[in-house]
Amino acid sequence: MLALMTPTPAPLPDDISALKAMVAARDQVIEALKLTISKLQQARYGASSERGRKLLDQLELQLAELQESAAQDEVATAIAAPAEAVPAMDGAFLKPARRALPEHLPRERLVHPGASQCPCCGGRLRKLGEDVTETLEYVPARWKVIQHVREKLACRACETITQAPAPFHPIARGRAGPQLLAQILFGKYRAHLPLNRQSEIYASEGVDLSVSTLADWVGAAAASLMPLVDAIRDHVFAAERLHSDDTPVPVLAKTKTRLGRLWTYVRDDRPFGGQAPPAAVFFYSCDRAREHPQRHLAGWSGLMQADAYAGYAELYEAARKPAPIVELPCWSHARRKFYELATLGKAPIAIEAVRRIDELFAIEREINGLAPDVRLAIRQDRSRPLVTDLEAWLRAERAKLSSKNPTAKAIQYSLKRWTAMIRFLGDGRICLSNNAAERALRGIAVGRHNWTFAGSDRGGERAAAIYTLIETCKLNDVDPRAWLADALARLPDHPASRIEELLPWNWKRQKPEAIAA
Repeated sequence: MLALMTPTPAPLPDDISALKAMVAARDQVIEALKLTISKLQQARYGASSERGRKLLDQLELQLAELQESAAQDEVATAIAAPAEAVPAMDGAFLKPARRALPEHLPRERLVHPGASQCPCCGGRLRKLGEDVTETLEYVPARWKVIQHVREKLACRACETITQAPAPFHPIARGRAGPQLLAQILFGKYRAHLPLNRQSEIYASEGVDLSVSTLADWVGAAAASLMPLVDAIRDHVFAAERLHSDDTPVPVLAKTKTRLGRLWTYVRDDRPFGGQAPPAAVFFYSCDRAREHPQRHLAGWSGLMQADAYAGYAELYEAARKPAPIVELPCWSHARRKFYELATLGKAPIAIEAVRRIDELFAIEREINGLAPDVRLAIRQDRSRPLVTDLEAWLRAERAKLSSKNPTAKAIQYSLKRWTAMIRFLGDGRICLSNNAAERALRGIAVGRHNWTFAGSDRGGERAAAIYTLIETCKLNDVDPRAWLADALARLPDHPASRIEELLPWNWKRQKPEAIAA
């Protein structure tokens, strides 16, 4: 195992051979770290997304430190010695691979003129060609005030005074433009910057915006965007299959912080070749009571991929109106039970269970994106025998164990839901895991370290609305900031009957340059 703490750099030796050996050794460590990180990154989004997340963060930090140190040492050596005195390293120093700069960025040509006459004979020069070297540059934020001027005109004949109508503004009150509003929303809900930190950043740039002013603009912008939130919600609940999950969020109360919940329902038909645009809708609740998902899903029925939350039980009952929801447990959750035992206790049964389940996930990766009938045929041919063997093996191993044994509890978790877990063998639309919903909640988990809600449940409801918009943009490869700015600018005078034109997947066709990088 590689050390997880970056050692204190030793002084560089004066001997060239020793220096080469030191650089070569460091390059080997860097390459080993890159390989380990690559493997862990593949595992992060695979069948076992929980595998090595903390280790991956530590390794990435260590790799960055090593590369920074290597670059610093190389430059310091070059500065300290004349160019002819610095020996060639024969490729021993391994620099990071240079990637091409993004093609969608604008290019600014800065021409360095050469001599007008030949330095040898003074003759006239003609252009043979040019060498272009590109550098990436950042332009700091630039503030400006836009003056909307409406001239008053008087008729010379009848003295009637006319004036152009007042322009529509993104929000009913306030003097914030759509780009600024989009930046504030993006900062709060995507970059996880609370309004007090944004206020400090803007003040450092010479613009004094109080937290109360920013909060007023956020609330007004959220109200203006609600027609789009409602349209996305309708689109999500028109799906035949949904992913569902929830996560706790801190809410400020009078005496202490309490936990509310954010729920998400994700429509993503891409795994089975569906053409409907992906989208996610969020809801907030003050607790995790079962009536909340029942209210969210009232009037909807279909296939629902979810965890084993007991509050969903009534949704699966046969007597439910308009129809029962079909329960689809998550195989990743079942696998995680075994994985924890295999990692912590080195339990042989758990290790074998993980291996068998991973065989199913390997097949799923091969058929991802294929049509439902093709997926179904492959599952019948390759997955069903594996599932049949897995069930028989689990039941045999369970019979040998005490009910209090941790491995027995992991086995019982799967067997208790076995009928629902194997439904994927009979329907090509079903996914093996609930990763789509878990990914949608990932940004909220990151943001929990930076913010709490503003003392009431209204803040949670507002966050759910904005998360609906931002996550749907992400699912459709749309830049949320660009989309929010354009939507806020167009909504005030946009016909309500054509609100679908502003939804991210339709907007992307009109603004292809705003596709997220």
